[in-house]
Amino acid sequence: MPVTGKLLKDQWDAVALASAVLLVLSFVLGGASQNHALRLALVELAALPVLVLAAGRIVQTGLWREHRLALGLTAALVAIPLIQLIPLPPAIWTGLPGRDQMVLALELAGLEPGWTPLSLTPDRTWRSALALTPPVAFFLAVLSMSHIQRERMVHLLIAAAVVGILLGAAQLVSGGDRLYLWHWTDAGSVNGFFANRNHLASSLLITLPFAITMGASTLRRRDRGTSALWLGALFAGLVVVALAAIRSRAGIALFAPVMVASLLAAWIAAGRGRPGPGLLLLVGSVGAALTIVAVLALPPILARFDIQSAPEGRFDRWPLVAEAAQTYLPLGAGMGSFDAVYRSVEPLEQLDSTFFNQAHNEYLETWLEAGWLGIGLVIAFSIWWFRRSWSAWRAPPSREGDLQRAASIAIGVALLHSIGDYPLRTVTLAVVFALCCGILEFSGRPPQPRSRAEAKTRSRNHSSRTVQPMDGR
Repeated sequence: MPVTGKLLKDQWDAVALASAVLLVLSFVLGGASQNHALRLALVELAALPVLVLAAGRIVQTGLWREHRLALGLTAALVAIPLIQLIPLPPAIWTGLPGRDQMVLALELAGLEPGWTPLSLTPDRTWRSALALTPPVAFFLAVLSMSHIQRERMVHLLIAAAVVGILLGAAQLVSGGDRLYLWHWTDAGSVNGFFANRNHLASSLLITLPFAITMGASTLRRRDRGTSALWLGALFAGLVVVALAAIRSRAGIALFAPVMVASLLAAWIAAGRGRPGPGLLLLVGSVGAALTIVAVLALPPILARFDIQSAPEGRFDRWPLVAEAAQTYLPLGAGMGSFDAVYRSVEPLEQLDSTFFNQAHNEYLETWLEAGWLGIGLVIAFSIWWFRRSWSAWRAPPSREGDLQRAASIAIGVALLHSIGDYPLRTVTLAVVFALCCGILEFSGRPPQPRSRAEAKTRSRNHSSRTVQPMDGR
C-alpha cells in the first residue's frame, strides 16, 4: 500500500469515521436540552456503532488496563440512572425520604403500594440513561484512537465551531426565524446550532484553547508552515466578535480567564519558537478584535449585566432547589426528575410566564437528582481532572502535550459554566466534553505513536532486536 494510503487509513478507520459522523450529527441535531426526542434518538442510534467498535477495540487490545480509573468513572456515571430504575419492594421504597406524598396518594386511592423504582420519574430517568450513549461512546472511541485521529477530531470540532459562527451571523442579519434549528428560539438572537445562546458561547470557549495552542505549536515545528498559526489567530478574533454578538454574560465573563490560560498553553507549545512575531500575532489579533468590540458593541453588552433592569431569577430559586434536594437525600429523586420536583415545591408567588426547566446550576441539580452518589462522582471526576491537568501542564512541549493542555482548559470551561447553567445537558457539548476528557486521559503517559502504522513499525523493530549470547569461554 502506498504511504499516502497508509496515512489515510490511519486517519480514517472505522472507529474514526463513525466518530466523525457522530460528532457532526451531535452538532446538527443535539443543540437543545429538551423537546427534541426524535433528533436525540437519531444521535443515539449513530452512537451505537461507535460504542460497539470502540468497546471491542479497547477489550481486544487490552487498553482498558491503562485507563481503569477513567473507565470506572464512566461506568459509575452510567450506573447511577440504571440503579435508580431497579424496582424496589414496597417495604423499602416507601421508607425512602420524600416519598410520603406518593404513599399518601396511594392510600387515598385505596391502592396497595407495589414494586417501584427509586426514581420519581422513571420515564425521564430512562431517557437520561439513553442520553449518555453518545458521550460515553465518543469517550471510548477517543481512548481507542491514535494521536493523529484525535487531532482530526479536534480539527473537525474547530470546523464545526466556525460553521456555527457563520450560521449565527446569518441568523443575526436574516431578521426572521428560518435559519434557526429550534422553533422556540427567539428570532434576532445569535444561537448557531444551539437553542440557547449561552451554549453557543460555551462551545466557542471550549474550542478556543485548541485553536490557539495548535496554531502556536507551528512555531516549534517550523517545517510545518504557519498556516495553522494564522488560522488560530483568525479563529481567536472571530470568537471575540462572536461573543460580542451573542451577548452571553457567562461567555463574556469566562473569556478573559480562558484567553489567559490559552495564551499560556500557547507559550508552552511554541517551545523554541517563542517569543516571536507569530505568537505576538495571536495576541495582536485578539487585541484588535477586542478594540473593535469595545467601540461598537460595549453598550449592549453592559446592558446584559444590568441586573436591576433585567432581574436574574435563577439565583433567587437556588435556595428553593437546595431545600428540595435536602428532602430526597441521600439517594436523590432520580435523574431527569428536576422539573417534576420543582413544580411540586414552587411557591405560588413565583409563578409567571417563564419556564424554569433546569436548575441552571449543574451541581445543585445533580445533588437533587442523584444525591450523595452524584456529588461523590463529581468530586471524583474533579480529582481526576486536577491530576491529569497537573501532569499535562508539567509535560514538555509535544503534539500530545499541546492537545492535553488545551483539553484541560476546555474541561475547566464546562465545569465553570455549569455553576450558572447546564451546558452538558445538551448532547453537542456532552460529546465535545467527552472528546476533551479522552484527550486529557493520556496525560502523564509515555508518548504514543501518532498512527497505527507507526505503532506496527515500532513493534516490528522491537521484536527484531535480539540479545547477543554471552561468550561461554
